[in-house]
Amino acid sequence: MNYTRSTAKQWALETVKGNFNCPVTPIKSDFTFDEEGIRSNIEAFVEMGVDGLVVGGFVAEVWNTTLSDWYRYHEIVADAVAGRMSLWSIILDPSVYQAIEKMHRVEELGYDGAEVINPVVQLRTDDEVFNWFKYLTDNSNLAVCLYRTPVSGLVMGWDLMKRLSDLETVIGAKNGVMNRAEALKLRDMLRDDFIISDPFESNFADDLSRGGQVVFGELAFILYGKKRHLMTEYMALSAQGKWAQARKKSDALSEIRELYNEVMVWKVVNTFTYASALVSMKAWFEAIGLKAGPVRPPVEQCSEELRERIFSTLKTLGVY
Repeated sequence: MNYTRSTAKQWALETVKGNFNCPVTPIKSDFTFDEEGIRSNIEAFVEMGVDGLVVGGFVAEVWNTTLSDWYRYHEIVADAVAGRMSLWSIILDPSVYQAIEKMHRVEELGYDGAEVINPVVQLRTDDEVFNWFKYLTDNSNLAVCLYRTPVSGLVMGWDLMKRLSDLETVIGAKNGVMNRAEALKLRDMLRDDFIISDPFESNFADDLSRGGQVVFGELAFILYGKKRHLMTEYMALSAQGKWAQARKKSDALSEIRELYNEVMVWKVVNTFTYASALVSMKAWFEAIGLKAGPVRPPVEQCSEELRERIFSTLKTLGVY
């Protein structure tokens, strides 16, 4: 790691910037991981200029696998990335002991940190959740980005977030709540060296003017295909303080975002899960020339009607 426990927050302020994407995982027809496809996609991500990958979570389907396959997946990704971009895991385990074991393993593989969800069963009070994260961070030196989301069954409140932000290796939070005001409030009330990511790219041009620095654990930059240069351009304009011009560039992506919201975001909002949205993301990946394949059962496969609509709409919008 390029940081110590005491320098983790400052390291993150300096390095966790731009687009940190969570891609889907290529799967073969027998529903095993497509290692060649994973490697092929990572080469494409490097060429695109993806700033970081956040892997191993809901979108990657690694919640729906065995523990040995979870480890193998992370080995493949680490080997393929080979230090060419920042690399983070996602930890979704309610057992703190399993979470610590995974943290140690990905640290050995060279991962920079882990996005960690609060325990999805059993622990609900502020003290219980705080103690869970305290035990986790006491037993791992890896940087942690909190995943604040209703998907966990508990959206962590203001007081708890304040306590967690003071843990030495907790460097920030992905605020996966469909409420822009909450992201801004958290950024205002928490310590200055604590990163708050609003993970909705549609807000990023505005967020850059309000102290934001990263879209963490999202995948719009990849999905924009031939239009992703617009995101690169509005980020560059924002860096120059040209906010109005940046927002104009961002607005040019509105029609693509409408499709993304329809086939991905609103499905997550309506179900509090990612499972039903995965088929759309896999069809989208294949439309722009990336490897994807089927989803792993028991999740239902993409209908031909939905697949055709995604392909035709993206073609019309000039995404591929």
